[in-house]
Amino acid sequence: MAEPTNLDSIRDREPFFDPYDWRIHEDPYPFYARLREKAPVYHNEERDFFALSRHADVLSAFRDPELFSNAQGVSLERDVREARAVMSFLAIDPPEHGRLRALVSSGFTPRRVRAQQTPIRNLAHRYIDDFVEKGQCDFIEEFAGRLPMDVVSEMLGVPAPDRDALRAFADLVVHREEGNPAVPQAGMEAAAELLRYFAEHVNKSRANPEDDLTGALIKAEIAGDRLADTEIIAFLFLMIIAGNETTTKLLANALYWLSKNPGERSRVEANPKLIASWVEETLRYDPSSQLLARTTTRELTLHGTAIPKGARVALLVGSGNRDERVFPSPDRFDITRNTTASLAFGQGTHFCLGASLARLESCVALECILERLLDWQLPKEGRVRIHSSNVRGFAHFPIAFQPGPRRSS
Repeated sequence: MAEPTNLDSIRDREPFFDPYDWRIHEDPYPFYARLREKAPVYHNEERDFFALSRHADVLSAFRDPELFSNAQGVSLERDVREARAVMSFLAIDPPEHGRLRALVSSGFTPRRVRAQQTPIRNLAHRYIDDFVEKGQCDFIEEFAGRLPMDVVSEMLGVPAPDRDALRAFADLVVHREEGNPAVPQAGMEAAAELLRYFAEHVNKSRANPEDDLTGALIKAEIAGDRLADTEIIAFLFLMIIAGNETTTKLLANALYWLSKNPGERSRVEANPKLIASWVEETLRYDPSSQLLARTTTRELTLHGTAIPKGARVALLVGSGNRDERVFPSPDRFDITRNTTASLAFGQGTHFCLGASLARLESCVALECILERLLDWQLPKEGRVRIHSSNVRGFAHFPIAFQPGPRRSS
């Protein structure tokens, strides 16, 4: 039987969750709440996956890679699991994952991330200079979609003329067509183009080494062990997809939810030191990455539901971050709350390597926005959400404002 077309009727019926349903993309949180209450282990028979919605269960799965394996990839799509396993070390379990993470971390160091603060600020002001006198912009197209790509590209040594094309490919990789859970052909072709691009990029970097992250990964060595080119390419691919998409969406989500909560907005605007707390609450309240998939390595029973060996399991990060068992009044946007239990960057072995960079980018960028875009407002028309099985955010996000001067740093 087809699902009802009325959103309210879906919310009121038995627990229902389909990450490919565009109606859920508009507001998944009522669905999550019903799952947590009625079906903490939910089985979507049509799509053939299970979903864990409570914070404790998602956290436990993150921390148990032996039972909840990454080896089949972290997306639910069955037709791209093997490709994802090649593309990203996210799709590798310990102990091999530990080896790769250690080697990558020796190049992608905290010091290298901290060194990006001034370049991020300069980039942010450059973009703002391009549109500030207009008094309006599409925040995604003219700012949030450009900044993370350029920050990552600068770190990797990607030439400026190539960046728009890479961003377009990254957008295609995460986009989904309505009613079709498979990665569109354009997305598969875009992924192949990105892999080809980075293979050539690594070859060029080997021939003419530079003091950038690609060069650091090529030189990375621990006890004689080094990264293979395919492993470097996989990490560069991950940086462009995860490091671009999720931060782009985080920036617009931060503005959106602050606009919906004028009391919190007044706090931030009165005290810019609260920007970091604003970012953390946005990550908790409406994370860019809504779910990550795992595959069970043996049968288990959880909350009275049997999950067979080899089952695909969606860990609902967005739901866990709204779990009332962990976060009091979870549906209230509160920048003063304790967010240390947030699942936004995962937990355990696969905790996001780029978390510190995403936080730095977001804090610096939003500081620049508050400085230069005065009395910013969100028009009622023009916002368009992306449609993805796991990434949540906007494709278009118009804002209007009064131009403000840039203060000297």
